[in-house]
Amino acid sequence: MDRATPEAVMAAYAELINQHDFELLTSLIDDDATFWFSSGSYHGMESVRAAFERTWQRLSDERYWLEDVRWIAKADAAASCIYSFHWQAVIEGQLAQGSGRGTTVLGKRRGVWRIAHEHLSAFPE
Repeated sequence: MDRATPEAVMAAYAELINQHDFELLTSLIDDDATFWFSSGSYHGMESVRAAFERTWQRLSDERYWLEDVRWIAKADAAASCIYSFHWQAVIEGQLAQGSGRGTTVLGKRRGVWRIAHEHLSAFPE
């Protein structure tokens, strides 16, 4: 898997997240990462894993995708992008969907880019 650029990491993340297997994501996420979701704040790989797995259990057949990814900062060892995210799933037998805005911060350690922080929130009303 290509982790030579932050763009490659985000492309792999967007593709692999829909397989609902957190093991596929671990090489893309820093062990010390912090994720902020509407359901709470999660720090460290095991906490982030638990949040993802709870979501996948609740949202049957979920499909998640990013649009309008815009890189707002890029340097030798850190990069950040903002985007719109969208999801569609079956909840209690009913089709549901939603969207919001996201920010992802990536860091480069030992030549490899990984996600250090993700923040997802609803669009303002």
